[in-house]
Amino acid sequence: MKRFRPGVIPTVVVALLLPLLVSLGFWQLSRGAEKTALLTTYTERRAAEPMASSELLTSADPAYRRVHLQGQFDGAHSLLLDNRQRDGKVGVEVLQPFQDQRSGLWLLVNRGWLQWPDRRVPPQFSTPTESLNIDAWVYIAPGATFQLHADPVSQTWPQTITAVEPAKLWKTLERDGYAYELRAEPGPASYQADWPVVAMGPEKHLGYAVQWFAMSIALLGLYLYLGWHNAKEKHHGNGHESTQHV
Repeated sequence: MKRFRPGVIPTVVVALLLPLLVSLGFWQLSRGAEKTALLTTYTERRAAEPMASSELLTSADPAYRRVHLQGQFDGAHSLLLDNRQRDGKVGVEVLQPFQDQRSGLWLLVNRGWLQWPDRRVPPQFSTPTESLNIDAWVYIAPGATFQLHADPVSQTWPQTITAVEPAKLWKTLERDGYAYELRAEPGPASYQADWPVVAMGPEKHLGYAVQWFAMSIALLGLYLYLGWHNAKEKHHGNGHESTQHV
């Protein structure tokens, strides 16, 4: 029976890489399952009737729930979420405080995407001054938002930001406001409001998982091949030496 001789270095490499590749594959499967559950929740809640803003404060899980608002925007304190892309074009998302007349609650409403082609010219947008009825839904980002640098504190409005932080805004304005961003549905007060729920769909994670598992199988196959090949070469070498000594 041939002996298995993979060598020390290949054994160490496989011992380190194989568990990593397999764990990455299962991690991608887990992420895909999470995205599937998230999209299911989103679909169900977006089909439901809008709730009143006062109900948000008692909701244990407000993500993606629709809300009907009646009130006015505060156009004096606008935020521009930078580096947002649509169809290969760069722009900003316009966010403004909105006070619901029925509950008195302040909410940060994202009115949608606005193209910003020339950085030398401030983006042009307008704010309705009349009382509005709008529908929106609660957006809670999955996971923490990664920032290389915190947005600088500025007293100039509108402020350009790289991450949405409602609590920071309410503290600056000295107001009691809702903790999460609301994204407006298409309507008279909205700009381009086609919101992607997730940046990467479940099918992408499944594809990446298949790649990681394929790499782990290929690595194991190569390891086995080298082990048997080295053993075969060693066996042939020993047989040749024995013949010469006879």
